[in-house]
Amino acid sequence: MSVAGLPLIEKLKTRMHWHQTRQKVIAENVANADTPGFKPRDVAEPQLDARGRPVGGNLQVARTAPGHLALDQARPGMSERNAARFEVRPNGNAVNLEEEMLRSAQNQSDYQLAASLYEKSLSMLRIATGRR
Repeated sequence: MSVAGLPLIEKLKTRMHWHQTRQKVIAENVANADTPGFKPRDVAEPQLDARGRPVGGNLQVARTAPGHLALDQARPGMSERNAARFEVRPNGNAVNLEEEMLRSAQNQSDYQLAASLYEKSLSMLRIATGRR
């Protein structure tokens, strides 16, 4: 059995990939803080089955109007956050930089925790197999 097939390792890998994707989305939100009409987005947390595999499969995106995002621009699992009414600027932008910075810091901390657990799990497996 390979290390990649262990449920704990798979769950940690999925979690780290989710944090990487979320960091990219948060960076896009910050980069578009002055873009008129921009709505901040976030990535839904992965739902995992008992084996550590994502539940739900791939989402299909349908382009029903010419103004919609092209299929290569839309990303499954992403959603626009509902900003409170007072947070939307007159130009329609709803990005709150303080909130995005807090999300970024929390996301980075959570990623480091998952990476540390991943590293410790691999180290423990090496010790168990005598390959220290």
